[in-house]
Amino acid sequence: MNKKNKTFLVPKFRFPEFLNAGEWEEKAVSEVFKVTRGEVLSMTLVEDVQTIESPYPVFSSQTKNGGLAGYYSNYLYEDAITWTTDGANAGDVNYREGKFYCTNVCGVLINESGYANLCVAELINSVAKKYVSYVGNPKLMNGVMSNIVIPFPAVPEQQKIANCLSSLDDLIAAENKKLEALKAHKKGLLQKLYPQKGQNIPEWRFPRFRDAGEWEKKPLSSLCRVTQGGTPSTSVPEFWGGNIQWVTPAEMGKGYNKYITNTVRTLTDEGLSNCSSELLPVDSVIVSTRAPIGLLSINKKPMAINQGCHGLIPLLGYNTDFIFFSLEIKKSKLNDIGAGNTFKELSGSSLKAFPITVPELPEQQRIADCLSSIDDLIVVENEKLKALKAYKKGLLQGLFPTIEEVTE
Repeated sequence: MNKKNKTFLVPKFRFPEFLNAGEWEEKAVSEVFKVTRGEVLSMTLVEDVQTIESPYPVFSSQTKNGGLAGYYSNYLYEDAITWTTDGANAGDVNYREGKFYCTNVCGVLINESGYANLCVAELINSVAKKYVSYVGNPKLMNGVMSNIVIPFPAVPEQQKIANCLSSLDDLIAAENKKLEALKAHKKGLLQKLYPQKGQNIPEWRFPRFRDAGEWEKKPLSSLCRVTQGGTPSTSVPEFWGGNIQWVTPAEMGKGYNKYITNTVRTLTDEGLSNCSSELLPVDSVIVSTRAPIGLLSINKKPMAINQGCHGLIPLLGYNTDFIFFSLEIKKSKLNDIGAGNTFKELSGSSLKAFPITVPELPEQQRIADCLSSIDDLIVVENEKLKALKAYKKGLLQGLFPTIEEVTE
């Protein structure tokens, strides 16, 4: 590497005590670490919760809970870096603090001189995906990992960066815990505020409605006017690019915001008149009726929908959000009544006949207000989490020399 390119080995952001510490040094992973792998472990031996008998975390290839599969009575490694070698998550790299066990789909990097830390794990993680082989089952095997070249600062600077990232990760974990707690709270409320199978009265009822009598089971068509979607010809330019939002299942269920305000594609008035969809008024419920069945949204602008959706326009006496939550709690049942093997679809007639148990409008409104307030908190918490993750991503870009710059 020539002198000009070496100047790229200094990151954009640097802690004051390291401003004159010189350039980072490029090394292959195998020059710094012993590269090894986890061992096969039957999941029947793994406990779901940590106990005195099974105190050591077991990490595998999953992404749930940071790869934590459970707890085991023995450990293999301590304070090391792991990466997923096989499968959809191949190339995911993590620092594992303390004693742990990892399965055979995890590679392990061991260094006893301080290089096994969160900073180096993030450095390797920033490039590892580029080295994954996607021929058949995705793989990043030990030999390939060994030859990856990355820039390393000295250990004191590594530790300073690691401490910074660790504090940020702790904050992200805390916000994620709040988000999961809110989701669990909402799930519990849905189960308590709506009648369970075979019941016509919910377990919990707001005080003013405790003597209001039983809820009534009705087909969805008694609550809403059910409309179908459609797509105008894609070969006619005049049908596309207008002012009418056009919803597809691909745009539903993203993030946690139940409301849709903008779509990827739009129709012209001519396009709308040349398809089977109609313009849904604001605050209609949109249901995906082709795989995946049961995604739900509420439109905050007049919108059209494609043939993978149906629109539910509430009739007088029925609350949009109440209908939304009534269907949310029954998503799996909507999927169950879909027809087809390789391609499942929920017909308009089946959707119209789908039973919903409803109280009078004032009670609908009170339940909808309660659950919507939880939804609002979830959206806020989700946005906080997204902002923290975006901040971390930007921080990493500033704290590390970029790979494009380093390898020129």
